[in-house]
Parts: sequence; structure tokens; C-alpha cells
Amino acid sequence: MSKYRYEVIIYWSDEDEAFIAEVPELPGCAADGGTYQGVLAELELIIDEWIETAEEMGRPVPEPKGRLLFA
Repeated sequence: MSKYRYEVIIYWSDEDEAFIAEVPELPGCAADGGTYQGVLAELELIIDEWIETAEEMGRPVPEPKGRLLFA
């Protein structure tokens, strides 16, 4: 189970031939992987790096809001 509570959008990309996972609350935070489980594991590492970079740059890290009301 993930330590994060951010909304994650996962979809298959024919162009990339991979699953793509995005975190809408963290701009630019996305990962790809060959399996559904693999992309989620990769995304957790990317979220770690996104948060670490934001903190190093003195930028705010959004609190998870859960399900967004728009897409």
C-alpha cells in the first residue's frame, strides 16, 4: 500500500506501448511502466523525487485532496 494519498490517473498509451500514471495535484509528476503494478511502483519513486525537489527549492508541496472534481 502506498504511503501517499494523491489521486492517480492511469491509462494505456498505444504510442508509448506502456501504462502512464499521472498525479494531477503534482504538476509534471508522471511515470510509465509495462504493467499496471510496475507503473504504480515507479510512480511512488517519482512522487518521492518530486516532493524532495520541491522542498529543496523552497516550493510548497500540495496536501493530497483525494478525488478531484474535474478532469
